[in-house]
Amino acid sequence: NDAFAGAGAGHQILLVVPSLGLVAVRNGGPLSGKGRRQGYWSAAYEHFLAPLMATLDLAPPYPPSPVIRKVTFDPESSIVRQAIDSDNWPITWMDDDTQFTAYGDGWGFDPRTDKKLSLGFAQIIGPAESFRAVNVRSPTGERTGEGKAGAKASGLLMVDGVLYMWVRNTGNSQLVWSENRGRTWNWGFKFDTSFGSPAFLNFGKNYQGARDHYVYAYSQDGPSAYESYDHLVLARAPKHRLRERAAWEFFVRLDGAHRPVWTKDIAERGPVFTFRKNCQRVDAVYNAGLKRYLLALGYNHHGGWGLFDAPEPWGPWTTAFHTVHWGLGGTHGYRLPSKWISADGATMYLIFSGVRPYDAFCVRRFTLEK
Repeated sequence: NDAFAGAGAGHQILLVVPSLGLVAVRNGGPLSGKGRRQGYWSAAYEHFLAPLMATLDLAPPYPPSPVIRKVTFDPESSIVRQAIDSDNWPITWMDDDTQFTAYGDGWGFDPRTDKKLSLGFAQIIGPAESFRAVNVRSPTGERTGEGKAGAKASGLLMVDGVLYMWVRNTGNSQLVWSENRGRTWNWGFKFDTSFGSPAFLNFGKNYQGARDHYVYAYSQDGPSAYESYDHLVLARAPKHRLRERAAWEFFVRLDGAHRPVWTKDIAERGPVFTFRKNCQRVDAVYNAGLKRYLLALGYNHHGGWGLFDAPEPWGPWTTAFHTVHWGLGGTHGYRLPSKWISADGATMYLIFSGVRPYDAFCVRRFTLEK
């Protein structure tokens, strides 16, 4: 937290981290990505700052997974990019076997919308290898505004034919729902404490295969979607009472028998996951083939993230994949679409976005080795 840097002509950079006794200097010309346009500090981060920090070997917060021995991503050249200049992409599997997603700060898929939206919608049709996408227009759901100034989706879930959406940047977050696959939306209650960017725990199509009659939602434990906090928190509500603020309860801790303790008082919430200064946006899914709950947790907006697994929604957590620098520049918004998980759980697809050229609906296949 005490690092500071200065820069001169080209990419001459001085970095000082007093707590580590570290002084690093780079003298040289401008840095740039591989055929990519980058901002000054994006290039500095990718080619100088991130590799330097990676040598410090930030350890993962939990021990290795006993189930997932290795995570392997397909080559960078295989990444599919659509909806250029749009990001965010929470996603859920609908009752008609398509997927519903939401984007931010963009124009969606081709043909693009006539105006840039902070909150827009799309339907994803087909398998990961050959999907097609269409924008879904909604006057009652769409919002405008750049970055923090615009409402954006952080989580999506279909339950019994109804779409539910968490919307951030509205003062913590707000619950919204649609009974006609995203054409019109009803705006409900807000969380006014913590839960700055909640994401639902997704199961199968239309919430098939859920562990019980509850719906679960994770968030970093803070009001902002743009800060990295120490903890993730967990909330739940009966699936037929999601619209009632009073129906939601919050994870406190595990008792002596490793059973979850819940409270109606949000002030009494406890952490369900801890990684100090590294809990930012999150996504969650149940991998039925592996019988594991998976969290994709972004540590920041610079390509640091991890994939964590557990036998229950509240843990105990282990680490399947961890990186402080994924190698693609400033990526963020890691999503785990349940429709695109193979029956044996060994093959999945990651949806993500970031700075150009990954400011888009990016899809990358990965495999989980047992």
